Amino acid sequence: MTDQSMAPAQDQAILRKASLKIALRISAVCALLVLCLLTAATMYLLSQAGNPEPAEPGAVYAYLDTKDLIKAMVIAGAAGILLAGGVGWLSARSAIRPLGEALILQRRFIQDASHEMRTPLAILDARIQVAQRSTAPESPAGRQLTRIRDDTAALTGIVNELLESATGTLQEPAATATNIPDVTQEVVDSLQHLAADRGITLHCSSTGHPRAMITPQRLHRAILGLAENALVHTPAGGLITVDSTVAANQAVITVTDTGHGITGIDQDRIFDRFARTPDPHPGQQQRSFGIGLSLVRDIAVAAGGSADVAYTGPEGTRMRITLPLARN
Repeated sequence: MTDQSMAPAQDQAILRKASLKIALRISAVCALLVLCLLTAATMYLLSQAGNPEPAEPGAVYAYLDTKDLIKAMVIAGAAGILLAGGVGWLSARSAIRPLGEALILQRRFIQDASHEMRTPLAILDARIQVAQRSTAPESPAGRQLTRIRDDTAALTGIVNELLESATGTLQEPAATATNIPDVTQEVVDSLQHLAADRGITLHCSSTGHPRAMITPQRLHRAILGLAENALVHTPAGGLITVDSTVAANQAVITVTDTGHGITGIDQDRIFDRFARTPDPHPGQQQRSFGIGLSLVRDIAVAAGGSADVAYTGPEGTRMRITLPLARN
């Protein structure tokens, strides 16, 4: 099996479209040049035919029909355009080939990494189940084991999605009417120990019962992305509040921290991949946002909503996810 046959069909379709687009552009430029040359040559021939030079005694002349000459030029120009298109297509294929190889290597790496992670995760889940059998479910240790197993299941789901995406078999789960307060509470519960270790208070609140058409897993990742970003940029002794409510017929989720605010970068760029503030002044720390916030925005936009910075200042930052309300 060749590397090309291992690439998912969507990758091959994308590469073919890119090659065709480049070839068409080359052909269009060549066609424009040929038309300009033909036009100039035709005008010159017509001008010469209308003003013939006087014949010299004893000279031999060959006369060409202007129409036949122009027809030959048109045929030659068309052949040149077709030849340019063929050369453009071959050149585009050669230029795109390294990109195709890079995509294959990327997918192969994701496949290998995801496959290798499945077995350790399965073993971890089995060990958690063994520990749960000897622990009372309602005891503090039992509740922690349940949360650890839930986190393991979530991580296993992400690994499986990566593997399916790498093999081209990923199917988007159908969106359901998800109860947002339940998901926000799950996120806060999963981060409580991490926040406590950093001396940060993590609080969850909800007004009303907002629901949105989105899978619980995706909503969990989006809220988790905002909460993790707040944890990174909130100093010890700070407070982070995750709130969900209904406003203007939309579900609104906000994550508010008591950090030092965001400065030195446009707020619209915060959700770009690997966005970072410029070199700080003495005494200031450069802030980097990685890809977490970019994924948050992608999830929100895919669900028909948005993600933005509602407020940032010296007393803290409030980031917001807005989603359409699910119809009852």
